[in-house]
Amino acid sequence: MKAPTRLAGTLILAMAFLSCLRPESWDPCVQVVPHVTYQCMELGLYKIPGNIPTSAKKLDLSFNPLRRLRSYSFSNFSELQVLDLSRCEIQIIEDDAHQGLKHLSTLILTGNPIQSLAKGAFSGLSSLQTLVAVEINLASLEDFPIGHLKTLKKLNVAHNFINSFKLPEYFANLADLEYLDLSNNKIQNIYHEDLLVLHQMPPFKLSLDLSLNPLDFIQQNAFKEIKLQELTVRSNFNSTDVMKTCIQSLAGLKINQLVLGEFKNERAIKELDKSALEGLCNVSMEEFRLAFLRDFSEDDAGFFHCLANVSRISFLGLNFNKLGGLSKDFRWQYLELANSKFEHFPTLELDSLKTFIFTDNKVLNPFTEVNLPKLEFLDLSRNDLTFKGCCSHSDLGTTRLKHLDLSFNDAITMSSNFLGLEQLEHLDFQHSTLKQASDFSVFLSLKNLLYLDISYTNTRIVFHGIFDGLFSLRVLKMAGNSFQDNFLPSIFTNMTSLTSLDVSKCQLERVSQGAFGSLPNLRLLNMSRNNLLFLDTLPYQSLHSLRILDCSFNRIVAFTRQELPLFPSSLASLNLTENHFACVCEHLSFLQWVKDHRHLLVDSEQMLCVNPSEMQGVPVLSFRNSTCQMNKTAVAVSVLSVLVISVVAVLVYKFYFHLMLLAGCKQYGRGESTYDAFVIYSSQDEDWVRNELVKNLEEGVPPFHLCLHYRDFIPGVAIAANIIQEGFHKSRKVIVVVSRHFIQSRWCIFEYEIAQTWQFLSSRAGIIFIVLQKVEKSLLRQQVELYRLLSRNTYLEWEDSGLGRHIFWRRLRKALLDGKAWIPERTADAESSQHSATTPT
Repeated sequence: MKAPTRLAGTLILAMAFLSCLRPESWDPCVQVVPHVTYQCMELGLYKIPGNIPTSAKKLDLSFNPLRRLRSYSFSNFSELQVLDLSRCEIQIIEDDAHQGLKHLSTLILTGNPIQSLAKGAFSGLSSLQTLVAVEINLASLEDFPIGHLKTLKKLNVAHNFINSFKLPEYFANLADLEYLDLSNNKIQNIYHEDLLVLHQMPPFKLSLDLSLNPLDFIQQNAFKEIKLQELTVRSNFNSTDVMKTCIQSLAGLKINQLVLGEFKNERAIKELDKSALEGLCNVSMEEFRLAFLRDFSEDDAGFFHCLANVSRISFLGLNFNKLGGLSKDFRWQYLELANSKFEHFPTLELDSLKTFIFTDNKVLNPFTEVNLPKLEFLDLSRNDLTFKGCCSHSDLGTTRLKHLDLSFNDAITMSSNFLGLEQLEHLDFQHSTLKQASDFSVFLSLKNLLYLDISYTNTRIVFHGIFDGLFSLRVLKMAGNSFQDNFLPSIFTNMTSLTSLDVSKCQLERVSQGAFGSLPNLRLLNMSRNNLLFLDTLPYQSLHSLRILDCSFNRIVAFTRQELPLFPSSLASLNLTENHFACVCEHLSFLQWVKDHRHLLVDSEQMLCVNPSEMQGVPVLSFRNSTCQMNKTAVAVSVLSVLVISVVAVLVYKFYFHLMLLAGCKQYGRGESTYDAFVIYSSQDEDWVRNELVKNLEEGVPPFHLCLHYRDFIPGVAIAANIIQEGFHKSRKVIVVVSRHFIQSRWCIFEYEIAQTWQFLSSRAGIIFIVLQKVEKSLLRQQVELYRLLSRNTYLEWEDSGLGRHIFWRRLRKALLDGKAWIPERTADAESSQHSATTPT
């Protein structure tokens, strides 16, 4: 009883000591990029940490109660380029607070209730380009001390209390300013003298956002002769009359892009007057965008003549019944109609139009012909349209078309083979129902086509000449369709330029020997999610450029012949996971080939036996060739012996590994652990383990050494022995990654049960649970002990968000550091080596 009591007393003293330490002394910040990027979000810091190296270039201190920025607060960070001080409860910024930050390009002050801002608050920021001062209680630009920031390009002062649009004279010094966001302030009136400084700024450089200001009045000619890059005025008016008057007051404005309208969830104008937008006739612009005006219809489109000389037009979220009043002499080159309602497909005759985007609309009637002689780009996706005849130049009124997107529509009947559309390079039909596509050579005239997608179009390939004429095609996607007799014939003849082919989920059972014989440049071939029973390598031998072959999620048992398979030497990745492998002596050559070529196979550890039943769920790599050397007599004797001793074997097996653990704990109990943690996880969660866990722990500072079965287990040793000897005996801790896949995996539960015994036997052992995803309680209750442990103990829960990831990694590192020998010199060496590795020579 003395030892536990003494240990408890020591822990209490240690916790009391740690509670007296200030957060700054813990070095709590996360080093995202060594010596470069540091995250110190929401750590309760009341001052700038002093243990961040002077080499830091990006520093995130958001959500800390700093409250006051004193002079020279950041003088130690002369290399800093990005500083985030969002929601730090800052009330006072003193003179020279940012002095020394001569390389800082981005400063974020969002959400700070600033009460006192000294005139020299931003002095020393000689390279600042972006200043975000959203929601800082700013009442006037006149008192904002930024006139000396001559390098400033973007200024965001949205969500403040600015009630005057008068731009101070110091704006004339901001020659590089490109973007000024004044949205969601309290500006009601705009007068001529407010904008005088804009005449002194470089023309067509500044973009100005005035959205969500309650505008009531703009003085006539206030914008006359002013030249802007962009002006955004959305959800500003509470009536049509105010809108009409203010737009008329924009007369004389010269601008590249004008954005008008409302936001989808911020609408104030209930009834739109037909003449509300006629004031646009007096505005000179290149691009015009109108969005989400309630009850806007074709009757309100009388102002279109004011847009005759505009080159780019976008109408979003409008309730058109039809689109009329357009003269063929309009200079429109770009027209976008999205998120709108149309009773009829718009009949267009625009001689100058080159790009027409018509997406996410609701159209009651089928597609009708248009006359657009210069059209090159046509996007008609996601409209539920029907096409009774497709496609030729007479349907679209052009012979110059290069891009055609008809995806995610209704039924499209192929009645011609794109005559007059020989310039097409991109063609997309995915998730639209194609009819008569396999009746004749639909694509015969498309000799310049580079990209074709007919995925999930309910196409049944019967005619072998369906792809005739596609000599230049590089990408062909045809997933989710079907073939006659579930057989892939030689239909890719003369497609010598093809580099990517997707025939996944096509119910294929067999592949022709010469199916890919004319594809010398093919690099990626996706054959996944079909019904292939055997993997015949002959069809692939002629693919001398093939790099990636995906045959996952089929019903492959083995290779078709006993001789060794021959794949192209260029092949770098072969995916055979989720198949029906038969781990029997009849397929010994295949099973041995898998072992010899595991470097080529994707997730070879996830290739599991399905037959015979006693091998079901066992990795193919675990199959023992020696079993195939036994003669029939030995087999008979063995079977009889197994029947006799089966009960005894079950009992011995149940306790065998626990005894191995007990012996191992005595042998390794006093030695130094090789690994910081042994990771138990489902193979279906390996992407997360590799890309998140391993990368953040083994490449971080301090680095942790993890034991991973795919990398650290000794080849040739039984999996269970590897788990115990390499995993548990040589590790300080165990990390258990709990997921739906984990609970349903027999091997994962086996490892978890051994981990419980290991924790009981080893005094220094510790288990860290990570819940990778939400797991239903009904599924979790299937493993009673695991359910009880998670209910009674603290565990880590993965959350894929900026703040969630930061908290997760900080807590996990702290748990792994418990009991780890800490050698500052080694840590310094690790940081130095990582710095050297990231420093260019």
